[in-house]
Amino acid sequence: MPIDLRKGSKNMKKTFLIVTIFMIVIGTFLVTANVYAAEEQAIDEETESKIVEIKDNAARSLEDYQEKYGSDIYGLVAYILNLVRIYSIPLCFLGIAIGAIHQYVIGIRKLDTLEKGMALIVTFVTILIICQILPLAFAVFVKFGRG
Repeated sequence: MPIDLRKGSKNMKKTFLIVTIFMIVIGTFLVTANVYAAEEQAIDEETESKIVEIKDNAARSLEDYQEKYGSDIYGLVAYILNLVRIYSIPLCFLGIAIGAIHQYVIGIRKLDTLEKGMALIVTFVTILIICQILPLAFAVFVKFGRG
């Protein structure tokens, strides 16, 4: 006897929807896990040497920061702040672009989206400024603050 969801209760529809979404999510994870497992086996020696080189460069950079600041903790914090400074630029520009699209493209027709776009732009510009100034403030604090 086939199940007719049009005549069923709302709980039956919700249950069916939740089970379907759960199955799709589990299937997606299983497929991506199989793809990544196949890719891991296909790593050749050249790629492995590049990965080791990148790891060694990061370790040397961390050691340089630790020597420069004279402490393992201060060096680690400076290294992390430098990474945040570098990676915040493209992410914040992407957020600013999304905010501009919301304000100037979608916001022409919807006023609530116009305000959302302006809020996104202001938020991402503020985050960008903070992420760019934070390493400088940390360096000044460590240089002059700890004596």
